[in-house]
Amino acid sequence: MLERIRASIPALPPAEQRVARLLLTDPRSFATLPVGELADRAHVSKPTVVRFCRSVGYDGLTDFKRKLAGNVNEGVPFVHRAVDDDDKTGDIVVKVIDNAVAALLRYRNAAASQSVERAVVALAEACRAGRRIEFYGVGNSGIVAMDAQHKFFRLGVTATAVIDGHVQVMSATMLGPGDCALIISNSGRSKDLLDVAEIARRKGATVLVVTASGSPLARMAQTGSHILLAADHPEDADRYSPMVSRLLHLMIIDILTTGVALRLGSAKLRPLLQEIKKNLRNTRYAGGSDSSSSTP
Repeated sequence: MLERIRASIPALPPAEQRVARLLLTDPRSFATLPVGELADRAHVSKPTVVRFCRSVGYDGLTDFKRKLAGNVNEGVPFVHRAVDDDDKTGDIVVKVIDNAVAALLRYRNAAASQSVERAVVALAEACRAGRRIEFYGVGNSGIVAMDAQHKFFRLGVTATAVIDGHVQVMSATMLGPGDCALIISNSGRSKDLLDVAEIARRKGATVLVVTASGSPLARMAQTGSHILLAADHPEDADRYSPMVSRLLHLMIIDILTTGVALRLGSAKLRPLLQEIKKNLRNTRYAGGSDSSSSTP
């Protein structure tokens, strides 16, 4: 949470930057002091303190303080432990799982609910209006984009995963107001995806970004009207396959899908999902004694 706020400082107005620096100087005090004293210490007005909390993605000062207190008091319950060359198999099992669990719990404690809410609203509105929803990713993030398409497809929503750089540019060029472009990037440095974000913005589409705080893609989202869903983790992408980041991104997509499904209404979706399951069940081989009795 503190890393995300530190990365967002350049995009904040000067008065809110002073609030951010006060927070980073003493997070524990910030979580307990009344708004009046926070405003006095930062030399800003009380509404500026509240605006700062909303600018970094939280519902307000109360929501921000609750999340902040959880971060500074509890911290991450598992220590990130990199895998070493001489680790035994048992050590690898423990370290890989611990790293994944730590990243997921860290996101739970620091997630900006306001940003998630804005993303869910934008996607649900696009679904209701029959607008285009495009998921963009390359490499490992392309796999997450395809999973997102699959999840929205099961909701009866027409969505597309675009993972080829040239097709991404063409797809973004054809977007318009009311459409949604959800861009997924672990590093946030892919030129293709940065270009797609800029093209989609110019075309008037709603741009949602899932990436690491402080990355070029995140900075672009913070300075524009994009919706940033920051996904931070301790994974060293230069040494290891980006497994933790993929799990984190898949979880974020699952959160968005669940939120959209609830907004679209379970009364409409439940019969559709039940019919899908029924039809899929009919495609499987029959089990039971009849099939097993013929097995040598």
